[in-house]
Amino acid sequence: MTNFYRVFAIASAFVLFGCYHATVVTGLKPSTETIEESFAASWVYGLVPPSTVATEAKCPNGVAKVETQLSFVNQLVGALTFGIYTPMEIKVTCAEKSTSSLLYQGPDITLHSGATDQEFIDALVKAADIAVKEHRAAYVEY
Repeated sequence: MTNFYRVFAIASAFVLFGCYHATVVTGLKPSTETIEESFAASWVYGLVPPSTVATEAKCPNGVAKVETQLSFVNQLVGALTFGIYTPMEIKVTCAEKSTSSLLYQGPDITLHSGATDQEFIDALVKAADIAVKEHRAAYVEY
C-alpha cells in the first residue's frame, strides 16, 4: 500500500504542477519584435485576468501570435499565496508589415440590376474562386 501512496503523490505533483500553455495565432506573418511579461498579475486562480498588454506602440502592423503560460515558478508563487495571486507569462509576437493592401479596392465582380438567377450564381462561384486562389476577400457588387 505504501507504493500506491508514493505513486499517487508523484502523479498528483505532475497534475498540480504541470505547465499550462495556450497560443493564439492570427494568421499574420510574425516579425522579430516581441513584447514579454514574465509575471503578469492575475488574481484568484486566474479568475481576474492580467491587465491588457499595450501593443499599439510596438506593433503598428498588428499582432501575429499571443502565448500565455503558467510556468512552474508562476504556479509555485500561486501555491504559496493560496491562489490569491497567480502570475502568468505573456509573450506577444508582432506582425510584419503586409506587402499586400488589405483596403477595399472596389468590387471584383459587378452585376447589373436585372441579372438573372444564373448570372448571380455564376458571380458567386467566380468570387469564391478568387477568394480561394488569391487568399483574400472577393467583392460582388449588385
